[in-house]
Amino acid sequence: MRNRWLVGPGLVAVAVVLTACAAPKDPGASGTSAPATAQADAGASSVTIKTMSTSKGTVLATVHGRTIYWFAKDTSAQSNCNGSCATYWPPVIGSPVAASGAMLSGKFGTIKRADGQTQATYDGHPLYTYAGDTAKRQVKGNGLDVSGGLWWAATPSGNELGAKKKSSGSGSSGSGSSSSGGGW
Repeated sequence: MRNRWLVGPGLVAVAVVLTACAAPKDPGASGTSAPATAQADAGASSVTIKTMSTSKGTVLATVHGRTIYWFAKDTSAQSNCNGSCATYWPPVIGSPVAASGAMLSGKFGTIKRADGQTQATYDGHPLYTYAGDTAKRQVKGNGLDVSGGLWWAATPSGNELGAKKKSSGSGSSGSGSSSSGGGW
């Protein structure tokens, strides 16, 4: 009878410990209903981008080993993936920097998202991760036609993952991006 007052606080302590242990370790893999964002550290102003080998080829990735994607419907100045789209395709938030030793021929940049956050870009494409990639080195989002357009794993060369190398003798005088997913 005398020790009943210990039961309540003891249960609260156990609940706190269990909640902390169950928290997701990678913000890009969050299962929450609010859009998650992929970034190096919570509140970080920069995000480190590296290259990574996958079963389908070399891709850009977060420091946590999550494949980075671009959306064919986006423009170099605007993300067209907001709301529920950003739940499945979390934007890479922060100013991008190359990881030490990463050989990247493209240019990094940023855009302002509709919610005011700064989103990383590579060769003029806003960058995302994919909630369907539940483990490192997965590329389940590559080539998906969802949310109104095609999604491609970002490669160091700017080619679509699995596509042949860009031809320099195409006869085209411009290098604009295609909204049909035809390349960067």
